[in-house]
Amino acid sequence: MSLFKKVTLASSIAIGLSLSASVLAENIAIVGAKIHTVSAAGVIDKGTVLIKDGRIQQIIEGTDLPSGYREVNAKGKVVTPGFIGAATSLGLVEVSSSAGTVDARVESHPISTVGAALDVQYALNNDSTLIPITRIEGFTSAATGLGSTEQLFLGQGAFITLATTYQPVMKARAFMKLSVGNSGADDNGGSRAALWVAINQSFDEAKFAKSYTMDPSQDWLGLTTMSDAKALIPVLDGKMPLVVNADRAADIMQVIALKKRYSGLNIILASGVEAWRVADELAKHNIPVILDPESNLPGAFDQIGATLENAARLQKAGVIVAIGMDTHNIRLATQHAGNAVANGLPHSAGIASLTINVAKMFGMDDQIGSLEPGKVADLVIWSGDPLEVTQTAEQVFIKGEQIDMTSRQTKLLDRYLNRDVKKPVGYTRP
Repeated sequence: MSLFKKVTLASSIAIGLSLSASVLAENIAIVGAKIHTVSAAGVIDKGTVLIKDGRIQQIIEGTDLPSGYREVNAKGKVVTPGFIGAATSLGLVEVSSSAGTVDARVESHPISTVGAALDVQYALNNDSTLIPITRIEGFTSAATGLGSTEQLFLGQGAFITLATTYQPVMKARAFMKLSVGNSGADDNGGSRAALWVAINQSFDEAKFAKSYTMDPSQDWLGLTTMSDAKALIPVLDGKMPLVVNADRAADIMQVIALKKRYSGLNIILASGVEAWRVADELAKHNIPVILDPESNLPGAFDQIGATLENAARLQKAGVIVAIGMDTHNIRLATQHAGNAVANGLPHSAGIASLTINVAKMFGMDDQIGSLEPGKVADLVIWSGDPLEVTQTAEQVFIKGEQIDMTSRQTKLLDRYLNRDVKKPVGYTRP
């Protein structure tokens, strides 16, 4: 190849890279929307969001468009931060009843005797069709974890972006899961009398492991494996949140007692059907709650106190509340938050329960959860109030990128509404 051709080729590559960078770094102005900043700035009735290099540059009142920005007309629309899935199995499950491998479930393995060492970051599949389905409903990130281990702990979950990427993990080992309700007791001796002794023993061993040479050549005769004990050390120190699933008030009081015994624990209560009964204690000990506010009738004897006012009563007591269901179908959380608002939760708290509150719980609030200068530009343009079931996400932005608003469901809709009737259904494509 001649020197001229080499130079020309190099120049072409450089120009191509420059163009790619300019596309990725596109400056966008979302103009004229009602903006829920979920910050000290509150709600701006008619404002403009400026996005630069994938981050929020500025939130301004009015509709004046600065030069150098591509305008996205959002007049009459509503803008919120991207919603965050507080308790999901996204990326780990496709069809849970299928005959294939379901990465949200783990069977016994020598690496772990209590489940603490299990780590979902290695099991994530961002090609799951459930991710774009969730994404176009206004969710831009999520906490995801195992649903079943039949052991004491349900492993270490991850915090992920729902962007189109093969590297979705925003924070690995983002939390540890534990169930102390009926399912937890059933999997650990069939009684809470065994379950809680095992929990205390596990944390005592992790406490000992902090000053022990964790070397395979050393003897380790604990209830936990070395890998389990290592995994529990950051939980014990409060560096990794412990998400504890419990419903009945008596179980929740045991969770509070656990925090008293191991004062460094950063506990998040999940499910919490009867949490309202001990709301003052939860607030006193700074324990936030991820709950499904739809629980209204007892589904078991540990849910006798179920009420649709659970979220409102917790919020009134000063508890930080997030709305979430331990599921891959987290997109329904928007509707559930709306129902919580209908039953007394303030509207602003309903929006916060899907955004900044979740971000705070998992230590992500310096990056996402609100619309503030410097934060990642994860946001959604809604047709109207996102907590109203008749309103929809019209456009989602993740890291400042305007995403494709299609999913397997929208493609199936197009396929069957517009199919060629002369051909068998299987040969019809959208």
